[in-house]
Amino acid sequence: MTAGTARAERMLAVSDLHVAYPDNRRLVEELVPNHSDDWLVIAGDTAELVSDVEWALKVLSARFARVVWTPGNHELWTHPKDPVTLRGVARYEHLVEYCRSIGVLTPEDPYAVWTGDGGPVTVAPLFVLYDYSFLPPGAATREEGMAMALEAGVVCADEYFLHPDPYPSRQAWCEARLAATEERLAACDPQLPTVLVNHYPLVRHPTEILHHAEFAQWCGTTRTEDWHRRFRAVSAVYGHLHIPRTTWHDTVRFDEVSLGYPKERSERRWPVQAAFPRQILPRP
Repeated sequence: MTAGTARAERMLAVSDLHVAYPDNRRLVEELVPNHSDDWLVIAGDTAELVSDVEWALKVLSARFARVVWTPGNHELWTHPKDPVTLRGVARYEHLVEYCRSIGVLTPEDPYAVWTGDGGPVTVAPLFVLYDYSFLPPGAATREEGMAMALEAGVVCADEYFLHPDPYPSRQAWCEARLAATEERLAACDPQLPTVLVNHYPLVRHPTEILHHAEFAQWCGTTRTEDWHRRFRAVSAVYGHLHIPRTTWHDTVRFDEVSLGYPKERSERRWPVQAAFPRQILPRP
């Protein structure tokens, strides 16, 4: 579009809303679009309890023209305080069905095409988990990496709350998700670029600034490191790290769009308006 005919709608993105925290819940309550055709992409970790996830998605889907959601690890937790005791795939499918009941797109639905300024672009929410292949420096195997994490006292709560049922392990669940997702992406219109949305970064580089290098094991998989090139991405949206920023890999923009925890924002003096929500298209 030319400058004189540019449309006002935007594609915005957020992740790691963690609405169980009152400050975060208030920010979600106050989040409204600037244009009636604005889209909102949510890259996981909306909350831990199913009721909180449902509340946030219902509020936001009523305001935005289109909401696209993919799960983070926290949505998949079977938390001891949650009356919903579903585990693994059953829990994920329960959330997918709720999303469909309110018109929210999930990784199980046909990918939508953004036709606003910066489009047309295929918007692909991905759910591929992790497989412990982002090993910490000095580790050659998952077992060595886990031993280093235990020694450092840095072990993700997924080890206690994120169950892979009916798969025998999170790695096996990840393998299945990778195969299914890769097949779907390969079948997309080859003439259209994509916005790839995943809770975890598709490449390892963003994890290199983690304070605890051992935590990277729970942050993605090396199997996706070329997806932004193979599948024509103009943007790769992710969260999980709670380090909102923009980086570039092979000329592709990578946006970490976490809101994160209130304490983090206070300690690091991150102004909410700098990262919440992030504009993806048209490119700011």
